[in-house]
Amino acid sequence: MNTELDSGDSVEEALARLQTAEELQHYVCVKGNGSRTCDVIDVAIRILKESDGDVKCNMTSVCLDLYEQGFLKTPCGGRSRRVPPETPGKDARLEFVGAHQMPNRGKGGSLASRQAILHSLVHIEGCAVDLALDIMARFGEENATVLTDAFYHDFLVVASDEARHYQELKKRLRDTGMEYGDLPVHEGLWESAMETKHSLPARLAVESCVHEARGLDILPQTIARFRKGGDEESAALLEKVVYPEEITHCAVGVSWLKRLFDAARQGNCSDVPWVKEALEFDSVECWFHWLVRNHFRGNLKPPFNEQARSKAGFSKEWYMPLATKSG
Repeated sequence: MNTELDSGDSVEEALARLQTAEELQHYVCVKGNGSRTCDVIDVAIRILKESDGDVKCNMTSVCLDLYEQGFLKTPCGGRSRRVPPETPGKDARLEFVGAHQMPNRGKGGSLASRQAILHSLVHIEGCAVDLALDIMARFGEENATVLTDAFYHDFLVVASDEARHYQELKKRLRDTGMEYGDLPVHEGLWESAMETKHSLPARLAVESCVHEARGLDILPQTIARFRKGGDEESAALLEKVVYPEEITHCAVGVSWLKRLFDAARQGNCSDVPWVKEALEFDSVECWFHWLVRNHFRGNLKPPFNEQARSKAGFSKEWYMPLATKSG
């Protein structure tokens, strides 16, 4: 294993040399003790920098295991603030284009169309891994007085789920005769996230409560298209694995925005930058409306998957005032 440390190695330098999930596990459990103990933010930043998608996903799964087993801790202070990368590591094989330059994926009526949809889903899940890691790495230290251990566990579970979705959808894409990277991709989700890099509530509102919820609106139609096209295997993967877990991911964002609002009202986190902003609103729903209007371009587009949104704790009071008016 490539985990032998020089005496002058920093945690960042040591983590950067790790090439596999097994090496990461060995380092955290055996080498990363004493004065060099690394925490969940160190590891999240290391994984964000990884360019191999499968290694990134395997490391993410190991990270959750290490956290649940008590080997990996939440940040405990006393260190200079760490900054995650502005752009996460990406496979050199990927061709990036603007969102408006993406070819039409069609409606699943042909093999090429279904492959294009699967390719897009693989890319979305890979971005989702990065976003779940980034929210911990970017906002954890700044909001330490309000974020409990549960915050890190919740988003590590989200990241691990998304990593598994990425790998299972990638395998399904390969089974159809296409590899991830055979088609162009865009970075719209990451670019949107970077517009909220200054604010944890804005990130939760836009990424977890707008984009994740939009995925809930669209997935049933996507499942139906695969099924209509005769691709029951892809339909089943989306229906039985991806869809129900995406509901829980949206629920995590809704729950944590509520917790931030409650913490602001209770007055026990006056040192975080968004408290005064939150106190200007009478309800978390009103705060959410303000966050979306200020950090998201355009209105929310119906139709909405009311049943799935409700399961995520996302009632109509949250999103209907932001909806595009029909007619």
